[in-house]
Amino acid sequence: MVRLHRAAIAGLVAALLLAAGVRAAHAQEIDFTGSWVPIYHEDGPERIPGAELADYLGLPITDAARMRADAYDPDRISAVPEYECRQHAGDYGMRGAANMRITADIDPVTQRITAFHTRIGFHDAERTIYLDGRPHPAPTAAHTWGGFSTGTWNSNMLDIYTTHLKEYYIRRNGVPASDTRTFTEHWVRHGNILTVITVIEDPIFLTERLIRSQSWALDPGQTFGSNWCDTAPELVLGEGVVPNYLPGSNP
Repeated sequence: MVRLHRAAIAGLVAALLLAAGVRAAHAQEIDFTGSWVPIYHEDGPERIPGAELADYLGLPITDAARMRADAYDPDRISAVPEYECRQHAGDYGMRGAANMRITADIDPVTQRITAFHTRIGFHDAERTIYLDGRPHPAPTAAHTWGGFSTGTWNSNMLDIYTTHLKEYYIRRNGVPASDTRTFTEHWVRHGNILTVITVIEDPIFLTERLIRSQSWALDPGQTFGSNWCDTAPELVLGEGVVPNYLPGSNP
């Protein structure tokens, strides 16, 4: 009787653990797919229309970053083709003014999500977040606007780590971001609200980690078109001229 009683208890424990494992497995994959519209109740003036020039409040920047930002002239976006049509970098794209669509790749056998794809309607910026356990490329691999992103599930939160980003900016008033930076994201969905926490580490231009958050609302009725950019300089300058201010000359 004791042996049977122990066997019954062991079987019950095994069944409970299996059930818990199944629930955990299902809880680990949250459906982030759909069309999303940004909510600007956080950091609104910084995102639209953008922070004032020389406003670095709240940014843990180095002296090198301040010098670069002081040299920034916003006319370069109107005069330099390379600036007019460049996409937002992966870490900044979540703070832009464009809508976002998220799709997923699903393994046909296991039915598990193997990758998420984001498309942001600013110059058709696309990004892939791999969930299949693949390693990041070597440091010398090509850098892109979207970078190289891998994700892992942390209960109902998706943790994403991104490397291999091109140089860009941290704030629209010219505060720079180097191509050595990395960033971590934490995606959480509550009903029809998506919250993204971004943690940027940049050994060149930041003295400590920069943590920011953004929110999105599900908008299934939106039509997602193309926003491909053709260069058409608004300011005609000499060939090779990039608007800038020399140190100490920015009015």
